[in-house]
Amino acid sequence: MTRASSRMLRSAVPALSFVVILAAIFVIQPRAMSYVGMNLMLNLALPIAFATIAQLFVLTVGDLDLSIGGFVSLVACIAATWLNDTPLLGIAALLACVGVYALLGALIHWRNLPSIVVTLGMSFVWLGCAVLILPSPGGSAPAWLTAIVKFKTPYVPLSILGAAVLAVVVHIALMRSAAGVVLRGAGGNAQAVARAGWSLLKVKVTMYALAGVFGVLSGLVLVGTTTSADANIALRYTLFSIAGAILGGAEFTGGRVSPIGAVLGALTLALVGSLLSFMRISPDWQIGAQGIMLIAVLALRTLVNRLEAREA
Repeated sequence: MTRASSRMLRSAVPALSFVVILAAIFVIQPRAMSYVGMNLMLNLALPIAFATIAQLFVLTVGDLDLSIGGFVSLVACIAATWLNDTPLLGIAALLACVGVYALLGALIHWRNLPSIVVTLGMSFVWLGCAVLILPSPGGSAPAWLTAIVKFKTPYVPLSILGAAVLAVVVHIALMRSAAGVVLRGAGGNAQAVARAGWSLLKVKVTMYALAGVFGVLSGLVLVGTTTSADANIALRYTLFSIAGAILGGAEFTGGRVSPIGAVLGALTLALVGSLLSFMRISPDWQIGAQGIMLIAVLALRTLVNRLEAREA
């Protein structure tokens, strides 16, 4: 196998995973092959895709965010309470959340702290704030937010269109622009970027701020879909976002990411839940099945890396 073939195989893994899972669903439940069926299966995929892109920005600079699930839960609680009752307070709180995320990036860079430890600690902070704002499940999504998220587009469900737009926009910004090259370079070869005169502090703050922005979008879409919130509503998003980004082609070492692959990975994870439901497997087993799927993808990734190294 040539190096070009190895790279092609790496790029094809996310799309192949998505097609295989979707084909299996259509074989088991042919009625899912419809507008209504796809909408039901993927209506919760869009917030996962936004959270996965948020995780992707952190992975790009070689860090890992273990707090994105708690952060999305906090945003959902703010959206279902303050944003609905006192919009100005809600908007100010969401902007403050993004600001705190940017400060996290600055703190991790200044003190050279391990991102895993810092974000793990912040996950408890986000969760605690969410419980204080909404102690029990409830609240109500703003009417304008529900109207946007549940808007019925012709021919193709909004979740699929939204995921496609998200993937293309982030791909162009991160993979095809000059600024994107610098941002990715800070994860792949930080010393070279610093020697070229770019501030690694600004890069890290920018990427963490972008992670906060997309985390906010994930929480808003989630509340618009569910119409209410809970402090624990998105705790699984931490695993989903990491699994989606890695399934999509990202590396833990930073610099090597794929926004389109990450969105496909998020959609695939959402479909895995539907596939297991159609197979009448208990929801308690679904998170385990998704973990096994991630291990299988990582094993395949290791094989591709070895093939690339052999051909180099």
